[in-house]
Amino acid sequence: MKTVKLANGTHMPVLGLGVFKVEEGAELVSAIKEATRLGYRSIDTAAIYGNETSVGQGIRESGIPREDLFITSKVWNADLGYEATLAAFDESLHKMELDYLDLYLIHWPVEGKYTDAWRALEKLHQDGRIRAIGVSNFQIHHLETLKKTATIMPVINQIELHPQLTQKDIIAYCAKNNIRVEAWSPLMQGGLFDNPTLQEIATRHDKSVAQVILRWDLQNDIIVIPKSTKPHRIAENMAIFDFELSDKECAQIDALNQNLRVGPDPDNIDF
Repeated sequence: MKTVKLANGTHMPVLGLGVFKVEEGAELVSAIKEATRLGYRSIDTAAIYGNETSVGQGIRESGIPREDLFITSKVWNADLGYEATLAAFDESLHKMELDYLDLYLIHWPVEGKYTDAWRALEKLHQDGRIRAIGVSNFQIHHLETLKKTATIMPVINQIELHPQLTQKDIIAYCAKNNIRVEAWSPLMQGGLFDNPTLQEIATRHDKSVAQVILRWDLQNDIIVIPKSTKPHRIAENMAIFDFELSDKECAQIDALNQNLRVGPDPDNIDF
């Protein structure tokens, strides 16, 4: 699996398995085992997903050495705050039966809370319990606020990003500040599969629309974590390293932007 080097020197796979809305149980364990069998080495979960126990089981049953895997989780809004975030991290590790995480993120930028939570992440990182720390769903102004007090800047900003929400301003800001962008919901929850432009490009390359979108992400230096539990989809999402989109095709995909979200607006969250 190809990796990218984060600002702190940690290497992260460019493609991972997302497990949003996958319930605890055999299906998730099986998905992780199948993904790792195919070559996935990055698994992305979160406390609020309620599936960290099965993620841990899947990791153990995969047979892949822990040091060869890249495991991400996120602290939920209710646990933002210095002491609360430290406790939430311990709980996530306990559920997954892991000694450390490769990446830990603040899930949402709750005003008045995320700077204290960030201090907790810095502490955990300095103690060697997290290899890299980052944020999720942060807008530029959130990152600017964090910069005023942070001693370590995030190495990742995981945001909703797909052809109808290209977020070019945030990508440019993150590039300037050595923050890698990671896309959640890169396939817009399947909402782009019938798009004529994407279908035409996919037909030209003998690929699926999903593969074209994920390839577009990679060529824009975006890390991707498509979610699936179906073995054929997990395999399909992996098969994106044997073709390349032209500059014209990438521009066509860029032009599909409508600033359209399928998830919440980070500036208007009430959860």
